[in-house]
Amino acid sequence: MTPDAVHPLPTANGESGLSILRGLLADRSLLTALTLMNRYVGRAFKITLPRFQPAVFVGPESNRQILVTHRHKFRWRNETDPVARLLGHGVLVTDDEEHDRLRALMDPPLQRRHVLPEIDRMWRYTNDVLDTWERGGDRDMLVEMRRLALLNLMGCLFRVEFAADMDRIWHPLLQLLEYISPGLWIFWSGMPRPKYRAARRQMDAYLFDLIRQRRADLAAGRVTPDEGDLLSQLILDPGMDDQGIRDQVLTMLIAGHDTSTAQLSWTLYLLGSHPAELARVRAEVDAVLGPFQTGDAPPTSEQLNHLHVIDQVVKETLRLYPPIHVGNRSAREDLDVCGYRVPKGTRVMYSIYLSHRDKEYWPEPDQFCPARFDHQRDQADEEQARPPLTYVPFGGGPRNCIGASFAQIEAKIVLGRIIQRFDLELMNGDKVRPYMGATLEPRPGVIMRLRKRG
Repeated sequence: MTPDAVHPLPTANGESGLSILRGLLADRSLLTALTLMNRYVGRAFKITLPRFQPAVFVGPESNRQILVTHRHKFRWRNETDPVARLLGHGVLVTDDEEHDRLRALMDPPLQRRHVLPEIDRMWRYTNDVLDTWERGGDRDMLVEMRRLALLNLMGCLFRVEFAADMDRIWHPLLQLLEYISPGLWIFWSGMPRPKYRAARRQMDAYLFDLIRQRRADLAAGRVTPDEGDLLSQLILDPGMDDQGIRDQVLTMLIAGHDTSTAQLSWTLYLLGSHPAELARVRAEVDAVLGPFQTGDAPPTSEQLNHLHVIDQVVKETLRLYPPIHVGNRSAREDLDVCGYRVPKGTRVMYSIYLSHRDKEYWPEPDQFCPARFDHQRDQADEEQARPPLTYVPFGGGPRNCIGASFAQIEAKIVLGRIIQRFDLELMNGDKVRPYMGATLEPRPGVIMRLRKRG
């Protein structure tokens, strides 16, 4: 591209700027601001707020350049962001050779062939939580799915029976999620935030105790690591000290459980909001898994493969409400993205949320339509022509989400068992809104009335 073909990023001004400002004042959400900027300015724009002026891109072509072709021109780590301060040198916030080494070490236990043997554990943890629902009544699925996601991640990935630690860690964990969520630190990176120090101390004490105990168990032969045991694999790696292990475990604990929490909560919300889709899922569960019986054996991997409707529902949920709704990078050098000038040091954001709602590629993009992921049906020409990286709930390129297989298997097991055991009625559907926390959560929660299926 010749230099005169590269343009500065547009910003909102005039009447469009006033419309965006009015919308932002009414909703007080950065997600609303991004949506309005996309509507009035286009697929590439610059936000111009005090101390916060990122370049924002939407769509498959910018996703391709940022995630694949130009990926080496971007840095993931931003030293001033709370997530880097909290996770230290966790795999999520490292670059170059350091990231590649960590990824190579941590990827094998999360590959599908090593996650499938965890079906039995996921089934057990799911039943443990659902057993507490036996009396029926109303439950907040945002809370319940967080409990379940924590049990699954800690038990399946680290071989830690977390139920006994849940109450001890719950509050510090929520505090740390708040710490890394968007807030005033975006505009003032040096803002003191002392209220989170106690939560970090509590979490660190728990994790270092966990590491010391596992190290002792391995040395005494009380634990024999298997291919899915990430904690033991980290401890046995000669290049990892306790601080490095803590960084990886906390990265997976924070990122892994919170994304599953959001995904499962949104899925239940959307099913509760669309009774016809809930009925389709129920019919499939009854056909594939059968009616509920106490002591049911866990499903086989073959049975999970036949939960096609649940698969469509989960994919459509991830399209509408991707837990990681925006990706953050920093430009290492002056470059252009889709014909727009991006100076070195610029914060670059690619919006997964807006890419998934782009009218050019998604007919009726704001509608919940799981059938759009039914690959057996005849699809419209525009759907067949949908370019790669239009749908990126797990990112894309070499740094796609390390836990994607884990999350997809977990979702089928959890949702299948919930539908098998309970009838669900959404009680607060008109009040639920997307909230930009560490992930994109349904707030104030997803209140569902539970009735045992008879």
